[in-house]
Amino acid sequence: MTDVAVKASWNEQIRRDPAAAAALAIFVGSAATILGAWYFQYVLRYPPCELCLQERLPYHVVIPLSLLLAIAAFVRAPRALIVVGFLAIIAAMLVSAALGAYHAGVEWRWWPGPTDCSGPMTDFTTNGPLLSQLQSIHVVRCDEAAWRFLGLSLAGYNVLISLALAAIAALGLMRRTPA
Repeated sequence: MTDVAVKASWNEQIRRDPAAAAALAIFVGSAATILGAWYFQYVLRYPPCELCLQERLPYHVVIPLSLLLAIAAFVRAPRALIVVGFLAIIAAMLVSAALGAYHAGVEWRWWPGPTDCSGPMTDFTTNGPLLSQLQSIHVVRCDEAAWRFLGLSLAGYNVLISLALAAIAALGLMRRTPA
């Protein structure tokens, strides 16, 4: 089979199977989201806070799961396996959206955040090595948005992306062709 024929068969299979297309779209979207977070962290030098790191955890589950789900859809795995995979992706993305909404609310000061990254900073007035060590530590605060675009912080964009990926998973689940 030539490269052109292989490429045509992949394209045809993606068109015929909405579940495979949805799983691939979720894979690309979730991988792009993590790559974007790493770009902000390592290239633009915006260190993530504790809540930012927690918001990334569902993506670390969804990226490999969506890739496996796409492969399973391509090889015509049992419908139950595809359904469970999409339900797991929906659950993970809704958890990600909830974490993002909580974090955005903390940034807008609608509710208090975790005390380890948004509580009051204690004034240490004693002299000594402990004080000098504490003064050199930089805590990334969860209640201060490092970056905003069109009024939304990265946490706000995470909510939108997570909901979009959950919706794609729901569409893939509903449009799954019978095996």
